[in-house]
Amino acid sequence: MHPDLSLAIKKAGDLGCNSITVDTNGYLFNDILSKVKPEDLDYFSFSLDGATPKTNDWIRGKGSYDTCIAGIREAVSRGFATSLIYTVSRANLHEFNMMVPLIKDLGINRFFIQVIGLRGKSAEDGPEKSQVLHSQWLGTIPEIAKKVAELGVTVTYPKVFLGPKEIFECAGLVAKNYFIFPNGRVYKCPLCEDFPIHSLEIKNNKLVKTKRINESNLFKLNIPEGCVMNKLIQPENLSYNKDGIPEYKIACCLLKEEIKGN
Repeated sequence: MHPDLSLAIKKAGDLGCNSITVDTNGYLFNDILSKVKPEDLDYFSFSLDGATPKTNDWIRGKGSYDTCIAGIREAVSRGFATSLIYTVSRANLHEFNMMVPLIKDLGINRFFIQVIGLRGKSAEDGPEKSQVLHSQWLGTIPEIAKKVAELGVTVTYPKVFLGPKEIFECAGLVAKNYFIFPNGRVYKCPLCEDFPIHSLEIKNNKLVKTKRINESNLFKLNIPEGCVMNKLIQPENLSYNKDGIPEYKIACCLLKEEIKGN
């Protein structure tokens, strides 16, 4: 964490930002918890990819589990609201139900469930080692999400797989999300970030549209598989029947399900 992060948090508040969250892997450098107050931001958000040190540290690195847990406990003890992010993969799905008592013990306020994308290291490992199957996701995630919500914790997770009667919607068309990079590229879809097809860019401190063909032109394509970017970039999580018809649609990764804590 940058030494001046606390100043950026307070400046964001002065500017009237609706929501301020600090994402961290648990390493709360530069004594950040002593430089801000709970009312300065909405959440300190922590990433944990396993309910035990064995699983989490295999994914995120040795010692990361203990560091993350210690960081959460310290933040909670100081009165900060906390959220927890769990990226579901085949490597940690077997521990997902164990997150329910852990979340209760830690005093987490919000729980974000993510699905792993086939980019970076996960792409090198291949889908057989990373992404969960259609049946695994539907058979596990909604049920555990409901149990966590029963603790009074608000749970947010991606729909991922659409039912046969559900309508596909692309966030690039129906929402306003911007992913800004230091090189000036601005994307509306996070699946596109590894490719130079950004629809916007920052030039002379202004947000301007890029020339065709870019991601925004692809958003308008209507295909049986649902998300066109998923079909192009990570088609491995699609499945077809013997007639070549998709067995399900893939939902937009930016449109989430939310269960309010009871």
